Amino acid sequence: MTKNDCFFFGKITKTHGLKGEVTIKLDVANPEDFTELRYVLVEEKAGLIPYFIENQKISGDKMFVQLQDVKRVEQAVTFLGKAVFLPNELMPELAEDEFYYKEIVGFKLIDEVKGEIGEIADVLEYPTQAVIQVMKDGKEILIPIHDDIIQKVNKKSKTLTVRAPEGLIDMYLNM
Repeated sequence: MTKNDCFFFGKITKTHGLKGEVTIKLDVANPEDFTELRYVLVEEKAGLIPYFIENQKISGDKMFVQLQDVKRVEQAVTFLGKAVFLPNELMPELAEDEFYYKEIVGFKLIDEVKGEIGEIADVLEYPTQAVIQVMKDGKEILIPIHDDIIQKVNKKSKTLTVRAPEGLIDMYLNM
């Protein structure tokens, strides 16, 4: 299984207890959606490696996990700092007007004033703001992801309609 088949679930931040449990700092909106996981995919040099879960507990945005065959703190330490992924099919379904960032890559971006801008190339996550990246005529256009800007998501037609702040698109195209 590759990263393209998965979504980022969180990162192993520390050990928990004395029996080899680890703490995963979760990067999901609703941790409660994942209370009965059977396994996680841990990013190793060789790729994503599945580890079966013997028991788990969620508290806020953290999951305390006992991985199968990891019984000592010395073993658990080797997992620190590693990214954890889950298969895309475990992503909870969203309402029609909601979307996952990776889901809109390839959608057509339409501005209410400028019309069709182009195809969404990527969603870039910066510390303060996620932005939609569109390439038009060899120029990069970045549109902030914000409720005031995103007007409509149509998953069937693969379009995302925005109301970009006045002058934003022209600023990129006239550079």
